[in-house]
Amino acid sequence: MPFWQTDNGSGTGTGGGSGSATSSSTTTTTSSSTSSSSMSSNGNNGSQQNQSNQLGETRPSLYYSTNAMFFVTKSLLPTRRRLRLDPPNKLFFPNEPGKQVRSAIGIKNTSKSHVAFKFQTTAPKSCYMRPPGAILAPGESLIATVFKFVEPPENNERLLDQKSRVKFKIMSLKVKGEMEYVPEMFDEQKDQVAVEQILRVVFLDPECPSPALEKLKRQLDEAEAELEARKKPPEDVGPRVVVEGLVIDEWKERRERYLARQQVEVDSV
Repeated sequence: MPFWQTDNGSGTGTGGGSGSATSSSTTTTTSSSTSSSSMSSNGNNGSQQNQSNQLGETRPSLYYSTNAMFFVTKSLLPTRRRLRLDPPNKLFFPNEPGKQVRSAIGIKNTSKSHVAFKFQTTAPKSCYMRPPGAILAPGESLIATVFKFVEPPENNERLLDQKSRVKFKIMSLKVKGEMEYVPEMFDEQKDQVAVEQILRVVFLDPECPSPALEKLKRQLDEAEAELEARKKPPEDVGPRVVVEGLVIDEWKERRERYLARQQVEVDSV
């Protein structure tokens, strides 16, 4: 029997083959476990990166959705009024075609700060207001008079159908304390201007008595009384000495300021 077929040789050969197979299998197992561990670690890193990317993508979306919800909620909330109007949303005019008629509306500052208001109309050529604007202290009120020329109806059109064609808008602006009213303040602070109310025109039959017509007459009388009170010169309390040797006629100063203010109102109209 050849030497390579002896038991020791076969045992050695078998043992050698077995040992090499074992070592190779051990190496394969080790490499496979190493590769699997590296793959698992890479997988964990990848999943963490994916999670961080998802979080990064989610945060802006949450931010924008939150802002959208805020603006939607703000738009649904009722606007806080600074002024109380009487009537609240209408201007009543006597139905007298071809004449200039008057309406009246009470305006009261219900806020805790000084508020400026301003009138606007869709028909500035046929309508004007007195006063067109003013500044009211907290709790102060006045009655504004609105003048309108009533055009005769065309093509037998009913005058009552014209109530939606002419509208008035009252805007308000919060101001700091007492100051002189100028219309330009509404242009300079557009972001702070609030629309108080849109007033629509309603015509009343002057020959038919109604509660609205009686109230309009009463408000017009009160507005005229307020106007006459403003026109009345203040009582003369005598000269006032400011410094020794200098006397100022206080009544004259008040009169000049009053005339200047009236001229400004006429020019604005």
